[in-house]
Amino acid sequence: MKPQQTAEFFARLAKQTPEPKTELNYVNAYTLLVAVVLSAQATDAGVNKATKALFETVTTPAQMLKLGEAGLKQHIKTIGLFNAKAKNVIALSKILLEQHDGQVPRDRDALQALPGVGRKTANVVLNVLWGEPTIAVDTHIFRVANRTGLAKGKTPLAVELALEKAVPKQFVQHAHHWLILHGRYICKARKPDCWRCIVADLCAFRPKTKKND
Repeated sequence: MKPQQTAEFFARLAKQTPEPKTELNYVNAYTLLVAVVLSAQATDAGVNKATKALFETVTTPAQMLKLGEAGLKQHIKTIGLFNAKAKNVIALSKILLEQHDGQVPRDRDALQALPGVGRKTANVVLNVLWGEPTIAVDTHIFRVANRTGLAKGKTPLAVELALEKAVPKQFVQHAHHWLILHGRYICKARKPDCWRCIVADLCAFRPKTKKND
């Protein structure tokens, strides 16, 4: 996609949703980190359902450690890979208390050093909490970037780096949210709704689907 087309692509998404937000529910920096860790290979809706009661009583690393791994599993057992995720959340909570005074660090390397936190999770936390111009490439963004021709790459990191180069500076902060929402509700994996897509004319994907297909 040419630079002018890329700029128009994001301008339209920005006009449609000026202030995009994460669809994960959270009450503070710590609960956002936990929610993003839990969201790996799970839907935001599923995570929100599982954490609704959890975040009513657990909002700090200390409270999470008091709840314990077994207690946490009871809250998140409807989420995929909940055993491993519970173990990671307890472990990262301990590290936050021991090494970061119970606070979520504003540093990519420090975040990625936490159990269960990869580059995508770190990017989400940095972007949502502090407005850092990071692009968290999940399955939706990976698909949209490659399908549209916006930023092609064979790995999430390759797509992330390509997007960082392609996205105009004024759109970088919200870029990953726009792309996630577009991939989740319009440019869907099995059958994209091209007929109601506001950037279809800029997209490299063929053939386009119709409303009655």
